[in-house]
Amino acid sequence: MPGLNPQQREAIHYLDGPLLVLAGAGSGKTRVITEKIAYLVRDCGLEPRNVAAITFTNKAAKEMQERVGRLLSRSTAEEMQISTFHSLGVRILREDAGLLGYKPRFSIFDAADCAGIVGDIAGTIDKGTLRHLQAIISNWKNALVTPETAGRRATNELEARAAQAYLSYEATLKAYQAMDFDDLIGLPVKLFNEHPRIAEKWQNRLRYLLVDEYQDTNGGQYQLLKLLTGVRSRFTAVGDDDQAIYGWRGADIGNLKRLPAEFPALKVIKLEQNYRSTARILKAANSVIAHNEKLFDKRLWSELGHGDQITVTACKDNEAEAEGVAMKLQAHRFEHRGKFRDYAILYRSNHQARLLETQLRNQKIPYVLSGGQSFFDKTEIKDITSYLRLLANADDDPAFIRAATTPRRGIGAATLQVLGQYAGERHVSLFRAASEEGFAHRVQARQTEPLLAFCQFIGRLRQRAGREPAQQVLPDLLKAIDYEAHLRDHDDDRTAQTRWGNVCEFAEWLNRKGEEGGKTLIDLTQSIALINLLDKQDSDDMDAVQLSTLHAAKGLEYRHVFLVGVEEGILPHRESLDPVKLEEERRLMYVGITRAQRSLHLSYCERRKRAREFIPGEPSRFIAEMGKEDIRFSGGKQAAEPDKAAGSARLGALKAMLAGNKR
Repeated sequence: MPGLNPQQREAIHYLDGPLLVLAGAGSGKTRVITEKIAYLVRDCGLEPRNVAAITFTNKAAKEMQERVGRLLSRSTAEEMQISTFHSLGVRILREDAGLLGYKPRFSIFDAADCAGIVGDIAGTIDKGTLRHLQAIISNWKNALVTPETAGRRATNELEARAAQAYLSYEATLKAYQAMDFDDLIGLPVKLFNEHPRIAEKWQNRLRYLLVDEYQDTNGGQYQLLKLLTGVRSRFTAVGDDDQAIYGWRGADIGNLKRLPAEFPALKVIKLEQNYRSTARILKAANSVIAHNEKLFDKRLWSELGHGDQITVTACKDNEAEAEGVAMKLQAHRFEHRGKFRDYAILYRSNHQARLLETQLRNQKIPYVLSGGQSFFDKTEIKDITSYLRLLANADDDPAFIRAATTPRRGIGAATLQVLGQYAGERHVSLFRAASEEGFAHRVQARQTEPLLAFCQFIGRLRQRAGREPAQQVLPDLLKAIDYEAHLRDHDDDRTAQTRWGNVCEFAEWLNRKGEEGGKTLIDLTQSIALINLLDKQDSDDMDAVQLSTLHAAKGLEYRHVFLVGVEEGILPHRESLDPVKLEEERRLMYVGITRAQRSLHLSYCERRKRAREFIPGEPSRFIAEMGKEDIRFSGGKQAAEPDKAAGSARLGALKAMLAGNKR
């Protein structure tokens, strides 16, 4: 293992008990995890199928698997359980959820499906209210709080409303033979607690666990890990308390505190050498995070040299800030002969991107916006996916409604309303209710005919989808529903062509996945809900500036970082000023600083336009916490004497660039 420092080697070789690796930003934690996986298989004799590595995103899991494949072999890496928490949960539940009363082909509902159910139960269509209700229910589920307990814990009217909805929501999901994403963690925990022999089976199967980004685990994930490791406690948890920034979505930094208490034999190894950033950047990061109470003392250091000064620019307003960032980025790139992909512009909230996008387009700077619409969130893809979901689970009511009405086939809203009422009375799915005589007596024959024809079509297709290759069944489905004609009937030619192109791309992707793994359409459908983007949509190879929120940027790195809107009310956010939330905001600032490898540029506005008025602004307290020694201020009260030489150089570079000078 050449190129590893002593602490990294120790973390890889330690197998005498539970291990916590405190891995600072840029300290090579992914390499430690992948090298340890290889060590377990190659040197310690563990079978690949007995090793599990768990992380939080599909992208991270894919990268980890590719790295392990290069260290061992691709086939060996594919034998391992290298996945997200939710993918592991699906694997467990597909095999054993029958003990909880579920079919193996249960559905996984996305946020939109769940919002529809919660909205029906709570009697609201207001998106803001629905968002709050869903968030409250999700946090309860992540913390393994039951609906009954939630009712007792409710402290205000909104929580009381959420608790009422929670009980019915859970019953509805179960009736639909469906789960939401939170269930993919909570139900395996329930399964293991109620059926210890099943827990033991999985403990014997997954003999060593490695957990990435441990500081981001919630209560449910922590319990799942405990149950999976069992009394042997053979695991390595890798995390950083200074990068715990997801408390708002249920992550519990207390899980780090619990480890030494619940695992007395726990060994702690710190990775403090940073391989990413210059000394100045790390000094600023260390200075900021030192203002937080520390779970574990840790101080990053680097051998990459002192590096450039950090710049802090005071801007007249947010329009001037966006324009200034675009111009400064262009000049910096020209001066350093860089590529656009070397640059990232980071911000606290999504709304800050709009003005930045405008200025980048004006300057003809290519960019990629992180957190845009997922391919699977496109209307046309959700339409087709509804058919696939129905093939996998005929009891999936939201999928039934969408598929039955898209394209239109003479099944009206009145018919579906009667069907829904009848299905509710009978406690059966819409699909099953449609073929019962009791329903036929409630509507006219002309109403039942298209409904029965649809159900028969789905029934025939289900038989094929479970045994024939995906590449044989899917084209027949698309042809039978004539989806291309549906698009041309409802959109202009250009839009219809684009949307049909997306459907064809989706079909090609499914066919390719089916051919690679010899999978049926139903096999593929069961994993679609856990996929965020098509393989080809990875934008890493594009020469474009990355625009991203600070939350989405965690785990990434860029040669040059522009961090905008570093002012009070934004970073830290005006709703996060109590001591606990303020510490998380400071960690968010720390994450932003440590994304930078070679240069870091901060900006704030002296006034910011909100709606039609300007609100006075002041620099974030975090700027002062960075110290002044390694920072060059420009504009505003903190500015030093203007750097005329630097200004002239930048102006000259811009003029040369605009003149097309290719020195």
